[in-house]
Amino acid sequence: MPYRIDLFAIFIFLGIVQALFLSVFFFSKENRRQLFNLFQGLFLLSVACCLLEVFLMYSGYIKHVLFLVDFSEPMALLLGPFFYLFVMALKYRSVPRKIIFLHSLFPIIYTLALIPFLIAPNDVKYNAWMVAYHPGMPLLDWNLSYDPWMFKLTEWHTGLVLISLLIYLTLSGVEIIKSFREKNSNFWKPETYTLRVMRDGVLQIVTLALSIVLVKIFNKNDTGDHLSAAYGAILVYATSFLVIKHSNFFRQIPITEDRKYKGSSIEPVVAVQLTTLLKQIMHEQKPYLKMSFSLPLLAQLCKSNVHHVSQVINESFNKSFFEWVADYRIEEAKRLLKDQAHLKIEEIAEQVGYSAKSSFNTAFKRITGITPSEFRNEAK
Repeated sequence: MPYRIDLFAIFIFLGIVQALFLSVFFFSKENRRQLFNLFQGLFLLSVACCLLEVFLMYSGYIKHVLFLVDFSEPMALLLGPFFYLFVMALKYRSVPRKIIFLHSLFPIIYTLALIPFLIAPNDVKYNAWMVAYHPGMPLLDWNLSYDPWMFKLTEWHTGLVLISLLIYLTLSGVEIIKSFREKNSNFWKPETYTLRVMRDGVLQIVTLALSIVLVKIFNKNDTGDHLSAAYGAILVYATSFLVIKHSNFFRQIPITEDRKYKGSSIEPVVAVQLTTLLKQIMHEQKPYLKMSFSLPLLAQLCKSNVHHVSQVINESFNKSFFEWVADYRIEEAKRLLKDQAHLKIEEIAEQVGYSAKSSFNTAFKRITGITPSEFRNEAK
């Protein structure tokens, strides 16, 4: 069979490279400390394996590595579990090992059922390639003492992948809907970066599953896997764009500015992650509502140190810690002034973390230009 290098093959190959690069990025020492980064990396590695097999079989290079025929089938069954575990880690920050094992159990069982085929001679692998990508071509004769497909489970791979994606999309969707409801946030206009990541992830998996269904409907002989793989590559590129978009590289400090933190050991990637984590903590936990809230307490919540947290607030938000906290407190006060007309100004000041009404009034006027009483009157 001649090699087939066309636009699809090139596009899928670039998707493989990009997925592997991103997985290495998420597996790096600093990033893998966050469990959700680890699952994101595993998800992308599984995608890379699936794309690699499609590329090899579509382009014809598989004839040099026939032992790789169908090697990625268990990886496809891991896409759903890894995405769900990513959502769980993103929401709860930790996932029990028993839960991880439980959701990996079926792909493990499928791998065991696939072993008779994986250890079969190359003639069997060649025929499987021909049937899937070049139906009608002559097949090789083979003689084997056992049936490589003795476990019928392996004959329903595509259906099992779709069922797996459906199950884990449902489980992930339930957790994500709960998160949006807890934060009283609109699904199409998420208030936090974490909620946006969850929403975009679900939409990507849904469209990927739909692409697989459509390809199978219009390619009865199972010859359209390159179309699904090309769409998978698009999703990898989209993930790359989002990672770059939220990179601290584009927030570099000019050399002419005062380098207050020139001795800091914090790396740009860590600074980006800490910025995201700070936003998440302030939006979701609202620790600033406590009068005892402080920079050391915030550093503990971030599992970082005071110096790094202070640096990130100064450089990412261009504000001091107290100015940054005041913004959150006054924003919450504005909401209470509108919605809780029965509360006194002193009560609202206490609810948003101020121990003295005078300090609250000063901060409120500095940020909004008017006093709390004037704001309440205008809101009526």
